[in-house]
Amino acid sequence: MQLEEISRSLVRGDPGAVEKLTRQALDEGFPPRVILEEGLIAGMSVVGMKFRNNEMYFPEVLVSARAMKAGMAPLEPILKACGIEPMGRCVLGTVKGDIHDIGKNLVGIMFKGTGFEVIDLGVNVTLDKFIAAIRTHRPDILGMSALLTTTMVQMKVNMEGFRSAGLLDGMKVMVGGAPVTLKFAEEIGAHAYGKDAAEAAGKAAELMKDLKTAF
Repeated sequence: MQLEEISRSLVRGDPGAVEKLTRQALDEGFPPRVILEEGLIAGMSVVGMKFRNNEMYFPEVLVSARAMKAGMAPLEPILKACGIEPMGRCVLGTVKGDIHDIGKNLVGIMFKGTGFEVIDLGVNVTLDKFIAAIRTHRPDILGMSALLTTTMVQMKVNMEGFRSAGLLDGMKVMVGGAPVTLKFAEEIGAHAYGKDAAEAAGKAAELMKDLKTAF
C-alpha cells in the first residue's frame, strides 16, 4: 500500500508527499531498489501511459517529473552506497542546426523516470560534440532529436560519423522528432525510433535488454 501511494502521489504531481512517503518507506525497511521500481518508476510508467493516451499533457508531466526528483533525493545516496547501478546510461541531444528542445527534454524526463542516467548535451549539437560525449561517457544509448526536415538529415551524417569512428559497438542509437519516421530511422541505420517520449522510454528499455543479451 505504501508503494502504491508513492506512485499515486507521483502521478498527482505532489513532490512533498512523494518525498515524505519515500522516507517513510525507507524507515519501515523497504529495500531502496523496491521503492525505486515499485513506487517511483511504476508511477512514471503510469504518467507515460497517460501522456501517450492524451490523458496528461506536457505541463502535468513536468510536475510529475519534479515529484519523481523529490522522491529520488533520499533514495539516490543509498542506491549509490549499495552499489545499485541505473538501468543504463543515455546521451541525448538535438542535432546541429536545430534549437528545439521541448521534445528532447520530455524524453530525458521519461528516461530518468524509468531508471536511466541521462547526459543531456542540449541543442545544436555537432557531430564532434556527440563523438566526444560518446567517448567520455560510454553511453548504452544515444538519442538524437530534430524538429525540422532540414535538420533531420544531420542524423544520417551523424550515423555515418559514428560508424566511421567505430562507436556503434555496444551502443544503440535512437532518433525522434516531428518529421522523423520509422522508415527514415531504418534508412539511416538507427536502432530504434520513438514517436513520442513515452514510446521512446519503452524502446530504450527494450534496447537495454538487447545489449545485456549481447554481452
